[in-house]
Amino acid sequence: MAVAPVELAAFLLFALLTAASSLGVVLVRDVWHSALLLGVALVSVAIHYVMLRAEFLAAMQILVYVGGVLILITFAVMLVRETDEDEGIEVVG
Repeated sequence: MAVAPVELAAFLLFALLTAASSLGVVLVRDVWHSALLLGVALVSVAIHYVMLRAEFLAAMQILVYVGGVLILITFAVMLVRETDEDEGIEVVG
């Protein structure tokens, strides 16, 4: 069974997107940006599942990981983030 060139190009594009966003999750220093890049990586993995004709796995990937884990990380970042006012430190510059 031959693979269409368009399908191969799309698969490689999403593979590159998955690899780049996964690398960004590790290398970015801001937790919020890291969480957003994790969402991009998880959605692109779900797109891979759709391309492999595993629609149920794609739906579970979106519901469980993107919908659950990423929202949990988002709330944790929002609740734990400290501001300079909390510590009583004046920022100069």
